[in-house]
Amino acid sequence: MKNSKSFYRVILSILLAFSLSACSNDDDVDNVDDVTDDLTDDVNGSDDANNGSGDGNGDPDPDAAAVFVLIDEESIDNGNEPNDFSETDVNDDISAIGQRDVLAYFSENPGEEITLYTGQTGDEAWFVLKEIPTSWDEAGPNESGARNFLEAGPGLGQDETEDLLDEVPDVTPLRATGLAMLTGQTIIAVVFDSDISINYDPLEGNLQGENLGVVAFEVLNVTERADGSDSDLPSVNIRILDYAAVEALQLNLFNNAPVPESSSEPEDITPPATIPDIELSPAE
Repeated sequence: MKNSKSFYRVILSILLAFSLSACSNDDDVDNVDDVTDDLTDDVNGSDDANNGSGDGNGDPDPDAAAVFVLIDEESIDNGNEPNDFSETDVNDDISAIGQRDVLAYFSENPGEEITLYTGQTGDEAWFVLKEIPTSWDEAGPNESGARNFLEAGPGLGQDETEDLLDEVPDVTPLRATGLAMLTGQTIIAVVFDSDISINYDPLEGNLQGENLGVVAFEVLNVTERADGSDSDLPSVNIRILDYAAVEALQLNLFNNAPVPESSSEPEDITPPATIPDIELSPAE
């Protein structure tokens, strides 16, 4: 009997050691990025009715959405401060009209926080659309013109066709106040390999030219460029998101983005102490 008890003690010791090791491994496996998980639940729906995502039946959260943004070379390009991206980091080696691959650096670093500069007054780097041209809706292959542009449909980049991308109305450059209003928002953006040119009377933009691809991120905060010139727009701190986890989100337009009077007025380079509420609507 004594030998039998000793045998069982040995077995229990082995099982306990195995259990502790398994728990340690589980902790490592469970250490994943919460933001990406939450957004995946928003897109795919969650089977857990108590976690706040989805409706418990596997349906997407109807309130999940991303703001549709355009970004040019003043913010994301190889060699740009403060990140000094390489050509391959930002797809500059494969840039083309209608390029819609995720930028390599963003694809490889979900969850990382980085800072982006946003250009200067009169040479802004971030833009939003306040309406979607009817011609984009009609271009196909989707009913949504915004989605057609995001997927580079006919006349919107497909086979390097871009006849629907000139004189696009209400392409609105963002200065400090508009950038600050994006704080906390999920962004899906098409990144251009050159400047987006703007006319102010009437307000319209030329979206022709090569693209680097697409990115997704969350805007964490917007701060004044303390080390910049008197025309430099703010720095934006972002958290990179897994594009695959957010690409199916509803696309929203930034309806009340402030409209600059001209290329020089207003000189809006400092984020306001009190940020106005953002107004969004589906990009239909």
